[in-house]
Amino acid sequence: MGLAKTEIFTDEQNQISVFAKAFGHPARVAILQHLFKIDTCFCGDLVKEIGLAQPTISQHLKELKYLGLIKGTVEGTSVCYCIDIENWKGMKDIMTAFLGQDLLPKDECC
Repeated sequence: MGLAKTEIFTDEQNQISVFAKAFGHPARVAILQHLFKIDTCFCGDLVKEIGLAQPTISQHLKELKYLGLIKGTVEGTSVCYCIDIENWKGMKDIMTAFLGQDLLPKDECC
């Protein structure tokens, strides 16, 4: 498999691609929605909330944490997760600018 060659793209293009990955799986979307819904750090069992196996949930949490959209703290034997508000706002600004682009209607187009 070839290299992604991310260095040939702008920082903004790479950031958009990374953030879009967070929404690339419905489990990650469900986790984010749940964290927003409870509006606090979550230390409970996401398996019960999301309905997937623990290793699958853990992998998606790891990905969301790597992407910077959530953060986690260890409390005893469990890890508590919440939305990383600062990174979420930054992602929203970047994605809003990108998704807010519009084309003017033209008479002819391919």
